[in-house]
Amino acid sequence: MAEQVVGIDFGTTNSAIAVVGDDGEPELIGPLRSILHFHPERREASGRLVPAVGPAAIDGWLESQGEGRLIQSTKSFLASRLFLSTNIFGTVLSLQTLVGYIVRELRERAAERFGGIGTRAVVGRPVCFAGAAAASDEELALRRLRAALLEAGFREVRFEYEPVAAAWHFERSLDADALVLIGDFGGGTSDFSLVRVGPRRLRAGRRDEGILGNAGVALAGDAFDGKIVRHLVSPRLGRGDEFRSLFGRVLPVPTFLYGHLERWNHVSFLRSRKTLQLLYDLRREALEPGPLGALLHLVENDLGFQLYRAVQETKLELSERPQGRFAFSDPPLEIDVEVARASFEEWIREELDAIAACVDGLLARCGVAPGDVDRVFLTGGSSLVPAVRRIFAERFGPELIASGAEFTSIARGLALSALRDAPA
Repeated sequence: MAEQVVGIDFGTTNSAIAVVGDDGEPELIGPLRSILHFHPERREASGRLVPAVGPAAIDGWLESQGEGRLIQSTKSFLASRLFLSTNIFGTVLSLQTLVGYIVRELRERAAERFGGIGTRAVVGRPVCFAGAAAASDEELALRRLRAALLEAGFREVRFEYEPVAAAWHFERSLDADALVLIGDFGGGTSDFSLVRVGPRRLRAGRRDEGILGNAGVALAGDAFDGKIVRHLVSPRLGRGDEFRSLFGRVLPVPTFLYGHLERWNHVSFLRSRKTLQLLYDLRREALEPGPLGALLHLVENDLGFQLYRAVQETKLELSERPQGRFAFSDPPLEIDVEVARASFEEWIREELDAIAACVDGLLARCGVAPGDVDRVFLTGGSSLVPAVRRIFAERFGPELIASGAEFTSIARGLALSALRDAPA
């Protein structure tokens, strides 16, 4: 196979890489969990740390019983000026270097399978990066992402909005040209595009004027997970409890502890020496020490990954049936409780309203009425949440909604977009 221009979907939770094969169909590697594990004894002869990536990172962390550093959700920090680098066992690693490890793993896997993987890539980006408050934050995120790709061996990079890439994937399933609304629900962002696609436009080649508009909001699956933690987990770990201060006053347990708990990539932040000492002090002075003892157990044993695996299992169960169960056991931390889908939907009402407002705003800015939209394509893990799908069913009708390839459509679409960049 000749040298290919690849499509890369670097995601908050999962990543993938794809090329278009000789048959014209995208061939995919992934999804690969966007996760790293550093162990103090896993080094090159030079002493350089060597991270495990993806499933190997999870396996290594579990086998070492939580020893080492587990790094996840790096994409969510790209626009943050507070996270420049981190010290891992005496080695300072920049955020772009951490991202580069994941991209390099994808590149090496692609080279092993396809051969001829060159140095050019079309890379997905959200419409709005998580945590970006201004255009300068968006520019910072893109600079960091480009730097990570350079560290991984790519030299020419073109960015494309992730929902636009999903449109190129969906286009191939259409038998007539259509105005399509794409909804892409990732871990950190929900992004939308209005695009005119179809076989006639496909034969004529990609035309940017077919893209009517894009919009995004910096919340999605991780925010939904956080609400499950807030309502089912945190109250059983001392949120809302009280302790007796040095001056004899009865005060509430600080809520900032539980804010970290609601973001799976922040749970490890609670393991700092200062925070651990605070937790010991709070447990000692708590009116009910048991819940804070369970929180201390969670933090000391770095159980955030296992906790959020249980959270995601509950979210998936609630997507499939009206009643589910949240269960987590690592004594002394024991939670086993039933939860109704209706309760979950009420917990995420604020996020659902923000998503709906984003969609309505996009339609208004583009001068498009809901009745003008021919098809709706929803992709990404949280597109399976029934309350999310209702937003679109109520506006466009359930018969217009299509979905599928929730974790691979963007990478496939990026590969199709990359095909026009490939040398003849």
